[in-house]
Amino acid sequence: MNIVPAIIAKNQRELSERFAKVNEVSKRFHLDVMDGRFVKARSLMFDFTLKKNSKYRAHLMMRNPEKWIKKNYARFDAIIIHAEAVNNIDSVLNLIKSKKKRAGLAINPGTPVAKVKNSLRNADLVIVMGVHPGKYGAKFLPDTMKKVKEIKKLVPRKSVGVDGGINEFTIGKAKAAGADFVVMGSYLQRAKNAKKALNLLKYNN
Repeated sequence: MNIVPAIIAKNQRELSERFAKVNEVSKRFHLDVMDGRFVKARSLMFDFTLKKNSKYRAHLMMRNPEKWIKKNYARFDAIIIHAEAVNNIDSVLNLIKSKKKRAGLAINPGTPVAKVKNSLRNADLVIVMGVHPGKYGAKFLPDTMKKVKEIKKLVPRKSVGVDGGINEFTIGKAKAAGADFVVMGSYLQRAKNAKKALNLLKYNN
């Protein structure tokens, strides 16, 4: 199971500091883009700069993300939208695919899998939120694993991940439920040594 570090930042200085914390951990990063409307927090709503020797996923926690996608798609290898934030899920997924990028679909804790069932096959990857979006470091919601299992039954060949609330206690549960990857933000950022913390997680799971 892959572990992808998540990054949130209000400005370029904070972005650079957070990258420095996990730079030795991975060459793939999950960037949380928050507009302050779909979620209360704001992140990466500025003209940010990214290093060229890594791969990036953009997790868009924003309403009507089409304009952002058209402007910023070139810097990312995957773009993830929220089912709850768009009027037509498949239309936006197809927009991302038209840019030759992987299209991801994220599902909030309160959204039943049945509500997005028809769009799961159109997504290249699916993310089940383990916390309510925008709440960095929030407590993990136990019903998350049921959704992971349900989605893996519906689309067994799709890459399914868990985002939010992942730590040494919950990562094993995500793996047992069938998750292909997890997204980790606060756990790695708060660790004294992110590389050691990650290696310990891998060793124990």
